[in-house]
Amino acid sequence: MNILAFFKKNSFVLGLLLIFVVAEALVMWWNPLETSRRFGKDDFTKTLYHHDWSRSGAVFYGNSSVTGAYIEEKSAAKLVEMGLSYGKLTDLQQILQRGLYTVKDELVIGIDVHTLLDKMETDYRFPWNKPWYKPYVYAYRADFLDAGKELVRNLAFQGSLAYEPRWIDKELYHGYATEEAMTKSWARYEKDYNWMTLKDMQDNLDALQWILGYSREQGIPLRVVWMPFRQDHVKPPYAEAMKQEVNARLKAADVPVLDLMDRYAPKYFHDLVHLNREEGAPLFTKEVDEWLLSLRKPSKS
Repeated sequence: MNILAFFKKNSFVLGLLLIFVVAEALVMWWNPLETSRRFGKDDFTKTLYHHDWSRSGAVFYGNSSVTGAYIEEKSAAKLVEMGLSYGKLTDLQQILQRGLYTVKDELVIGIDVHTLLDKMETDYRFPWNKPWYKPYVYAYRADFLDAGKELVRNLAFQGSLAYEPRWIDKELYHGYATEEAMTKSWARYEKDYNWMTLKDMQDNLDALQWILGYSREQGIPLRVVWMPFRQDHVKPPYAEAMKQEVNARLKAADVPVLDLMDRYAPKYFHDLVHLNREEGAPLFTKEVDEWLLSLRKPSKS
């Protein structure tokens, strides 16, 4: 069978395949998970949005504990707050490896008791979480279904294509969670995370080692902050071993460390791992600023 006969015989299937490929290319070019407010956003995209889509700068990276604790607009250190809900060191490695963001001048990493857990849940909308082989619409089918339902509803009942823009701000932590809420949170930690050991952090420990090498090769000053944990509550059983392992690697790489894990009283917390915006976050931002600015001062000869 020659090539022309093959195409004639399979023209319908090949035509459908062409339509699919073109449609996929157009949707990926549009990239509505990033560009359209009809769709919800992950915290990495929210970071870009709130910084006029700039993809370079000095960064304070971490998970939601960083988002809650570091008040960028009140900071003298002038770091881009890149706290990602469920963010891990493996996510930071992906961001840097893929060139999704270029860190300049300084990289500060906030590590809390959950930042290194390989099995910690993630946000499927992070751009690096989509496998290359998975079609865009299928990968984000829940988002398309949600937006589609709203579109049909508004057309049917309002005769309009108008929509309610999805929330674009990151979650902050105001006031104080109830004791009941914190008890439930701890029960969830016990079930989902507290049984873990260093073996369950190997991917993130490898990512830490990669980040240490990357920052050294790129000449980027790296600093690490141990994020606060509520003083009056027991920590996860793995916390001390994790901290010792990480600190050993940071010491070997001569990385400055600010340990605030046991610094703050309960009144500064919203819950076990998030500082409240009223008292905790301003104090944290002030202390981190003073530390970072002291490191930037030229040493006296």
